[in-house]
Amino acid sequence: MALQSRIENGVLVVHPQGPRLDAASAQGFKGAMVDFIHAGHRRVVLELSAVEFMDSTGLAALLSTMKTLDGSGELALTGLSEKVRKLFAITRLDRGVFRLFQDEKEAVNALQG
Repeated sequence: MALQSRIENGVLVVHPQGPRLDAASAQGFKGAMVDFIHAGHRRVVLELSAVEFMDSTGLAALLSTMKTLDGSGELALTGLSEKVRKLFAITRLDRGVFRLFQDEKEAVNALQG
């Protein structure tokens, strides 16, 4: 899965470009996120509007990203499609596990130091 990234007010904003975060793409996504974090990016916004489908391996990749931050950083998600938002609700990951925001600007503002 291709990722576009940029720094916005000290926050890394990552835009996954593929329509699916699933078994076929999760490993590459997870590796790229680990590379970003190991490069020193501790405040990360994932803008997921291009992701139309996510399965359990996609969720696991997001959880792995949080674990890599290991409490020394912050991860925020925005741009969730209705399908992906429902997945977060069903799994209850939208309740205190992930920080979800309505738009990218709101997420970046929340993570600014």
